Amino acid sequence: MSRKEQKEKRRGEILAAGLDLFIKKGYAATKTQDISQAVGMSEGLLFHYFETKEKLYEELIKIGISKPKNVLSDIEGDPLEFFQTSVKEIIHHVKTKPFVAKMFVLMKQAHCNDAAPESVKKMLSKLDNITPSVKKIKQGQRNGSIRKGDPVALANAFWGAVQGISEQIALFPDIPVPESEWIIDILRARDK
Repeated sequence: MSRKEQKEKRRGEILAAGLDLFIKKGYAATKTQDISQAVGMSEGLLFHYFETKEKLYEELIKIGISKPKNVLSDIEGDPLEFFQTSVKEIIHHVKTKPFVAKMFVLMKQAHCNDAAPESVKKMLSKLDNITPSVKKIKQGQRNGSIRKGDPVALANAFWGAVQGISEQIALFPDIPVPESEWIIDILRARDK
């Protein structure tokens, strides 16, 4: 393994340890010493990877924001297919990658965390998965693939189910995971 690969591996370990601690203890109660101990390195060495606890937290939030943006950026095509593909991918990732499931918990906590740094609050204020989903839902209502009803409420129900299931998987990894089609049924027109 090259030096660069070792450094990236170590950085990933720090992010994973930080994620676990931020979820368990919260942002304010997590200390850089806790993170360095969790990965078996000195606090000084930790600062070679992330200057501050805030920078580590910001990096995790950036990761948490980038994934929904990637999903929602490819919103072309059939509306119901878009939601089906999205939920299948998300459920697959939260089942197979604990880091992804835990990110759902961290992002929810970050939205409600008064102690979160202002830089994080600013990043989170720009995250909106409802607005692009509403446009897609309206399109699906027009073509008959998505049920009638308030598009904002439908988007909220859909993403709320995804969020809740992802959090459950993160907190209780052995819990049975719902089929992605069950989540799609929130949106699917009844005669489809």
